Amino acid sequence: MSETKETPRLEINTSRQFESWLREQNINLAFTTYQVGKIFFLGTRRPQAKKLFVFERTLKRCMGLAVFENSLYTSSLYQIHRFEDVQNDHDNTPGSKTFGKRIYVPQLNYITGDLDTHEMAVETNNGSNRLVFVNTLFNCLATVSEKFSFKPVWRPPFISKLAAEDRCHLNGLALREGEARYVSAVSTTDVVNGWREHRDNGGIVMDIKTNETIAENLSMPHSPRWHNETLYLSNAGSGHFGRIDMKSGKFEEIAFCPGFLRGMAIHNGFAIVGISKCRKNRTFQGIALDENLKNKKVEPRCGLLVIDLKTGDIVHSLTIEGIIDEIFDVAVIPETVKTQAIGFKTDEIRRVISIDTDENG
Repeated sequence: MSETKETPRLEINTSRQFESWLREQNINLAFTTYQVGKIFFLGTRRPQAKKLFVFERTLKRCMGLAVFENSLYTSSLYQIHRFEDVQNDHDNTPGSKTFGKRIYVPQLNYITGDLDTHEMAVETNNGSNRLVFVNTLFNCLATVSEKFSFKPVWRPPFISKLAAEDRCHLNGLALREGEARYVSAVSTTDVVNGWREHRDNGGIVMDIKTNETIAENLSMPHSPRWHNETLYLSNAGSGHFGRIDMKSGKFEEIAFCPGFLRGMAIHNGFAIVGISKCRKNRTFQGIALDENLKNKKVEPRCGLLVIDLKTGDIVHSLTIEGIIDEIFDVAVIPETVKTQAIGFKTDEIRRVISIDTDENG
């Protein structure tokens, strides 16, 4: 059990082997919650430590996450932030003081306006290293701009124009071979907030390269991820994690998860998924998840689940009690024991100074 210093009403509990699994995989996890505007980092205090290390920072309406090389991207209410690991050249020899440590420092902010930015990823095809994000308000994929709020990249063919109306609730993004390729949406409606009337079975997954719908009749699908020639997906409205049969378009259930599924990272044969408690409002009413929870005699939970992709078993878990009921996005930080981040309003940000010594830069 671990309790954070900055949020005393928050209690985090893990399954017995969760910390051991983090060490074995040599990873940290990051997750966001826009409910209270926080980004959390999960690691261990030392390579052999059994106690979970939890570090948090406040970012208002913090949602999408992307980890790329030494950079970490996350969205907030009206900005997209890029953090850089200031210890990227540190001594990574076991036993050294900086072994397995990352300290992310904010280096670049894009002012986007309140776009309801959802998932994001960094494209690497053709050496572009371009950040692409789901612009949910405008029903499109977009990238950042140095002069404007955003630059549209793609929009579904059923969306007639760019408008700040959240018509289909585009939400999830998957890369394939370093290129933005698959997206999820709650519906195919072309009218403001039309998706709310189709939450139970109007969801789709699209191939943005061909503009084809490759899966439909889903319930609030989220977080598509391409891994080992397989497209994994959270069918959040039913509570099932699964995969898409690329030939038939059928969603194949792998595991039932007791909560609203949103946010996913895949690492070394494991899917780490976020689960949330159900809000007592219209968004979470009238979907199959409620009935599935009743049938299985379980209450919805908030936290993370680790699913073995070979067996479909939930092998590790983390649960959160207190002021947080919802998780948004999840990311893996590789080759890391402990992760921290410098805040915008802390004294440290005045003292952390780095120098670009690249003569070819």
